[in-house]
Amino acid sequence: MTVIAVYSPAGRIDVDARRSLATSLTDAVLEVECGLVTEVARLGFQVHFRQLADDELAIGGVLLADRPVDALLVDVAVMDGSWPPEARATAITNVLAALARDLRLDEPSSSWWVNFRVIDEGSWGAGASVVSMLDLLVPGIFTEARIDEIRTALDPI
Repeated sequence: MTVIAVYSPAGRIDVDARRSLATSLTDAVLEVECGLVTEVARLGFQVHFRQLADDELAIGGVLLADRPVDALLVDVAVMDGSWPPEARATAITNVLAALARDLRLDEPSSSWWVNFRVIDEGSWGAGASVVSMLDLLVPGIFTEARIDEIRTALDPI
């Protein structure tokens, strides 16, 4: 279960780009989280697009209405598991590359930021209950290697 929220100035990302980003941002994190990309694994991902007026965003203390900047914020929230710094860096790099590709730019802007947050085990709920990452470790959604890494990280005994 992963939620990716994309905050952008109103009108910055059109509906066609959102269609592409819905898949490419999901896959950018999914591949790292599960070790592979499958249709069934995608069901555990949500991408939320939030567009804000130029007077609701500021960079360096100045509203975008007063100084336009190509600002984007992507907040990635994942369930606890095995997320060493290298895996987080790969997911962040994948997200930035997907943004650049789907927004038809040669490279990501320095004013695009990605927050990567790991939600502690026992702190994620769905379907009227608390959900554990350990309950979701199913071959076909996760590779055997990722299952072993996550089990070791969450249940080291």
